[in-house]
Amino acid sequence: MKKKNFRGYTKPICVMMSLVLCYTAAYYAVNSIEMTVPTSLTYPDEELYIVLDAGHGGMDGGCSTSDGVPEKGINLNIAKEVKELLELQGYNVVLTRETDTSIHDKGVEGIRSQKESDMENRLDIFNEHNNAICISIHQNNFTDPYYSGAQMFYSENNPESETLARIMQENFVKNIQPDNSREIKLCGKELYLCYFSENPTVMVECGFLSNPDEAEKLKNPMYQKEVAFTIFSGINEFIEKRG
Repeated sequence: MKKKNFRGYTKPICVMMSLVLCYTAAYYAVNSIEMTVPTSLTYPDEELYIVLDAGHGGMDGGCSTSDGVPEKGINLNIAKEVKELLELQGYNVVLTRETDTSIHDKGVEGIRSQKESDMENRLDIFNEHNNAICISIHQNNFTDPYYSGAQMFYSENNPESETLARIMQENFVKNIQPDNSREIKLCGKELYLCYFSENPTVMVECGFLSNPDEAEKLKNPMYQKEVAFTIFSGINEFIEKRG
């Protein structure tokens, strides 16, 4: 695939089925979270892949909480939890990064060039498989600490992205954020991965690190697991409805 030029854009995802059923049943009993289980794990024409992108990493920490906890680590923790749940259910899962690192090409120097290379390499991973679902995990930030709640961003590059975004938003409201009234939103070119991905793709902004109460939740490993389970449930529901 020919890479899109990132320069100039703003910087701003098989074991026995009984194991996952036991895990999710226990989780549901504790957290009262509903889930759907897909009737199949692959499609007739090509094997399905789930690509999980933990936003930022390495020299790029993303936004941070008021006490200095960077977004990049929260994103990675959630992505790893989602990966574990998906793999328990038999999915092929790819992480764009598995450690606190940038995935820019070797030999690239300068922060801007490294970031451009990093984003281009992540996009290549998103578009590597023709039958993939791509989730980019992020945390939000705003100057006013009042704002809170998850929000999904999607592009018109793939018609299924809007459906995936809507399902994911509904799962956040249903599972862990009942007061969330945010609407899904089209992304622009500044959200590079979301905008240029050829597969169904959603950028998941899990919450606002600029909101003190939500930041405390998002730093909590147990809440991170709840967020991960919500993303996992959204992916399952999308696949189930896809048929």
